[in-house]
Amino acid sequence: MSADSLATVRLKAGRERSLKRRHPWIFSGAIDRVDGEPASGDTVRVLSESGEPLALGAFSPSSQIRVRAWSFDVDVAIDASFIAGRIAQAGAARRRLGLLEPQGACRLVFSEADGLPGLVVDRYADFLSCQFLAAGAERWREAVLDALEGEIKPRGIFERSEASARRKEGLPSARGLLRGEAPPGHLEIDFAGVRQFVDIVEGQKTGAYLDQRENRRRVASYARGARVLDAFTYSGGFALSCLAAGASDALLLDSAESALALAVEQARLNGVEERCRILESDVGDALRKLGAEGERFDLIVLDPPKFVHTAEQVNSGSRAYKDINRLACGLLNPGGVLATFSCSGHVDAALFQKIVAGAAVDAGRDAQILEKLAQPADHPVGLHFPEGEYLKGLILRVVG
Repeated sequence: MSADSLATVRLKAGRERSLKRRHPWIFSGAIDRVDGEPASGDTVRVLSESGEPLALGAFSPSSQIRVRAWSFDVDVAIDASFIAGRIAQAGAARRRLGLLEPQGACRLVFSEADGLPGLVVDRYADFLSCQFLAAGAERWREAVLDALEGEIKPRGIFERSEASARRKEGLPSARGLLRGEAPPGHLEIDFAGVRQFVDIVEGQKTGAYLDQRENRRRVASYARGARVLDAFTYSGGFALSCLAAGASDALLLDSAESALALAVEQARLNGVEERCRILESDVGDALRKLGAEGERFDLIVLDPPKFVHTAEQVNSGSRAYKDINRLACGLLNPGGVLATFSCSGHVDAALFQKIVAGAAVDAGRDAQILEKLAQPADHPVGLHFPEGEYLKGLILRVVG
């Protein structure tokens, strides 16, 4: 389809500034009118109020984000070749990082950062797990699948399009096999020398949390000889890395029985089960009880789920982050290390550091920042799309 035959979205006066800075989102309130009748996922031309061509994007009639830009070059064709080219670029970038080793795992496509808005693809050894989270990605799903098969040649591609973002796009939740073989229930993956099981079909997100891969390695570098508490452990990723690095023992704390059962299996797989303790409990309640019982640790990891989903939840979420960090500070031996994280995009790094600093003050502890952590290179942040930066972490030493 030629560009001239596409429906057009004309912006209100002054609303073209973000697009000229290459930010890929156009909200409904910025639009003056739509000429034509684009269906969900159709490609539209975006024009300024004066008629200047600005971008080509995917139209989403149900979403507050009405258009997600595919390209700021308005002379390209948005077609299967375009999709294949973007996926090839993403694959090449991961290949240069050494992330496509046979038994490894990585994020292969990270949505807007890789120029494919609403598409997330994670690779687990021979299998791919996909999320089509926006109307444009959904519109081009078959082209995406063809390109992934050509680029990676997986044994199977499975869909996990269940996030709330999909509902906001007016799309139903979807899960199931898309191409090739169904993944096994327990797919063994090597995470930097730590063997873990991934359940692509039933596990969290696309099967596992890939964004903490490098951070586990950094945290584990402080673990030699340490008594470790891994709170919100899920399947034990941080604890297993710490034990592999020489921690004396680890307490794995989570409220989910099924996650802890998987953690036990993985501890056995890595030969460290004798150094593991398991505690199924609400984390806040458990931290208070451990403090009352006089338990102390040399290394504590706090990797909670997202506490802040919207801007309106920042205050309440900040209190929740402060509470668990205050309790953790009180459980550390002098000289102990706290590795604490937030995956809430609405809580930026500066605010998170302020929250943790307040928690340390309330706990009566002095602390030093040893490292600041973020998401790894296979979760890149587009320079013009700061919304892609969501994971932040601090490694602190409590000195008093």
